[in-house]
Amino acid sequence: MKLLLILLPAMLIAQDKPRARDLGVPFNGTPGPLNAITDIPGVEVGHTTLIRDPGIRTGVTVVWPRGKASTDSAFAGWNSQNGNGEMTGTTWIEESGFLLGPVMITNTHSVGVVRDAFIQWEVANHRQQAWSLPVVAETYDGFLNDINGFHVKPEHVVAALDGSHGGRVEEGAVGGGTGMVCYGFKGGIGTSSRKSGDYTVGVLVQCNCGRREQLTIAGVPVGREIGNRTQVAQGQPGIHEDVGSIIIVVGTDAPLLPHQLKRLTRRATMGLARTGSTSGNGSGDIFIAFSTANPGAVKRTGVQDLKMLANDQMNGLFDATADATEEAIVNAMVGAESMTGFQGHQIARLPHDALKDALRKYNRIAP
Repeated sequence: MKLLLILLPAMLIAQDKPRARDLGVPFNGTPGPLNAITDIPGVEVGHTTLIRDPGIRTGVTVVWPRGKASTDSAFAGWNSQNGNGEMTGTTWIEESGFLLGPVMITNTHSVGVVRDAFIQWEVANHRQQAWSLPVVAETYDGFLNDINGFHVKPEHVVAALDGSHGGRVEEGAVGGGTGMVCYGFKGGIGTSSRKSGDYTVGVLVQCNCGRREQLTIAGVPVGREIGNRTQVAQGQPGIHEDVGSIIIVVGTDAPLLPHQLKRLTRRATMGLARTGSTSGNGSGDIFIAFSTANPGAVKRTGVQDLKMLANDQMNGLFDATADATEEAIVNAMVGAESMTGFQGHQIARLPHDALKDALRKYNRIAP
């Protein structure tokens, strides 16, 4: 059968899909003009989406802190809220404080091929500096995707790397999020941003976590209100157990050092908690944050002059991180469509009308 491979720039599709705010969902804080991680100057996002019947529902998502044309690194920090998952390259981030390339996200059994393909891409583009420790994270899509078919290939990684762009970011069942399930509904990729004084915080998530009864949106117990009115397949994740994962990428243009960026990753946990998750034993909840300030700091010799925001001025960034994380997760679910995949398994999308009914019931939007 013919492979449907979607590379983005498919930005017109991104514009046509409703987002949570389009449904009237109220959120805290002021977003940037795109309400996306690409509100941070220089950040680029790319997706390769793989859809083939009967059971291939997977892909790759790439986040470049400084864009694919830059060879500069960025200060970074990471945190594991619950470690039943993988994010490669984090030991060197912990040791050095630098993110030496993009953050790439895929399915659990494709981490290795994505890692190797990026190194091959670096070599082909004459960008490797003797060694590479790429950052590749994963969530499990084996309910909708033939995960043991190993369908993500090096050329799919290259397509996402080369196709990365600024501007609007497509959400829902795209890229690495193609086959994901979130709170028992269709999940995937979501993004949001917040302004904090002179600075911007942007978040991108690949959400595949939570139980349906936990789902909370704008303080409303949406999961309990909707219940199982939508179709539930036997063995469907997110109904009885929290066995999924979430990867959260936080970016900012604020001048933060690695230890301060680790503090931001901890606040991503609070945004996740607002949507109802308690980070169950089966969940890999792994977060990374980077700053696009302090360009050139990775120079190998000499003394570097750096800027650092005072710790006492970080509260606004903490708020922004939690707010943008919460909205990014909801955007991922609102942007996803119902999907049939591997072995005929079906996952229904979060029903928009039922969501609005629940928000009205709790006086979160106008009758």
